[in-house]
Amino acid sequence: MASDKDTIIKVTNAAVRFNMASERIDNLKEYFVKLIKRELMFQEFMALKDINFEVKRGEAWGLIGTNGSGKTMLMRMIAGLIYPTQGRVLIQGKEISGGKAYPVNLGMLIENPAFLDGYTGLNNLKFLASINQRVTEQEIRDTITRVGLDADDTRKYKKYSLGMKQRLGIAAAIFEHPDILILDEPVNALDEDGVALVQQIIEEEKQRGALILLSCHDREFLEGASDVLYRMKAGVLSEMLGEAQG
Repeated sequence: MASDKDTIIKVTNAAVRFNMASERIDNLKEYFVKLIKRELMFQEFMALKDINFEVKRGEAWGLIGTNGSGKTMLMRMIAGLIYPTQGRVLIQGKEISGGKAYPVNLGMLIENPAFLDGYTGLNNLKFLASINQRVTEQEIRDTITRVGLDADDTRKYKKYSLGMKQRLGIAAAIFEHPDILILDEPVNALDEDGVALVQQIIEEEKQRGALILLSCHDREFLEGASDVLYRMKAGVLSEMLGEAQG
């Protein structure tokens, strides 16, 4: 049975608010002229509203919702890429709200993968690995093989197909063996074999003890990969849809 020590993410009354221009202005010069003259009106937009949840080690949470429902925004908040304008976000007991800390053991693929076009897949991951210096080149090679790519492929990233780019993005998320794994639409551009491979990787990461946060438009995939399924709607984390099939 999981204890409080196993709680990796704890979010309490968190909200994210933006001020957006009340009119659409396509011309940047016109935008700044109106801004300087104080002729530009703004309205409040709540991207996330009153978010409360806890996730423990070894759990996979699935998020389902339409475009703009807040799934990616929630993931960005957990990753420390944006901060809540109210409430608290604790990652492994440390508060990241307001830039007080940053998740130090987190891997993520949020939206589309992005790498250096002139580097091979291996060299892109070696470049990323040089930041934290946690993994060896052999571990990087093993991860590339794990996602179905060839570590010795001499093609540059710009020559990769969409599916290969997606696989490399997943490799970048998992290669440092993170405690928290965030995967936003992880099966984009993947064929059936690729989808099955991602499901296998998610199960292996859960068994390793990683906490996994998933979002996907494919309900069937999400139900198979998640332990618990929640719906996001208009920035609200709404009812639990029940225990998933995975």
